[in-house]
Amino acid sequence: MEKTKIVLAGLWTALMFTYLLGDVLRVYSGDVKPGELFGQKASQLSYLGIAAFMFVPILMIILCLLLDGNALRWINLIVTVLLFLINIVGVPSYKSWYDAFLIIISLAVNALIFWQAFVWKIP
Repeated sequence: MEKTKIVLAGLWTALMFTYLLGDVLRVYSGDVKPGELFGQKASQLSYLGIAAFMFVPILMIILCLLLDGNALRWINLIVTVLLFLINIVGVPSYKSWYDAFLIIISLAVNALIFWQAFVWKIP
């Protein structure tokens, strides 16, 4: 297996754990109330959307391990740009220091994923 694919899978894993750590800390800090999102009662559709969003890094890990070539490069570039933009838009909603720290880390990991995919020399 090509080194770049393993590096990309590892970076997606780091991003997944960064997102997960933020969610766990939000629960333990009391920043969220069970059954609510942004002060509103959460619906099943809301939870489905969150689950789909959180599955993206997991899917990217799988794709990095299974796919080859230029398609994988473009998928990495497009998905990481989309996640970067979604995270940038969400920055004002994070009030805690740990959230600010983790969002900066996630943006940096997104940038690393983009860079790795961008400079990847595909045979």
